[in-house]
Amino acid sequence: QVNMIESGGGSVQTGGSLKLSCTAPLDSWSARCMGWFRQAPGKEREAIAIIDRDRNPRYTESAKGRFTISRDNAKKTLYLQMNSLEPDESDMYYCAAGSPASTICPPDFRAAGYGYWGRGTQVTVPT
Repeated sequence: QVNMIESGGGSVQTGGSLKLSCTAPLDSWSARCMGWFRQAPGKEREAIAIIDRDRNPRYTESAKGRFTISRDNAKKTLYLQMNSLEPDESDMYYCAAGSPASTICPPDFRAAGYGYWGRGTQVTVPT
């Protein structure tokens, strides 16, 4: 099983920024839907943003206007630029990749539609 590898997490003050990166030696990288999710201990994993094979991004309401998802297919790398971070966004952040056979991203930001996951990178915004 190929794992995604996230990086870029850390501790940042309220209102600060972080840029997460994710890579994996997956074939057909450019054809896959990619996404960023986060999860707090004891809670369900929730979506932040996804990007399809045509580089069209979609964001959940909390991410709109502050976060930017992007992909560099040549480098097989997915990014998440996060601005204006708040303490309640202190979570483990995960990237995910879908199947290249899927022509569209999973609907409704469902985590179940992604077959490849990383082990996460911790983001901490102290109060």
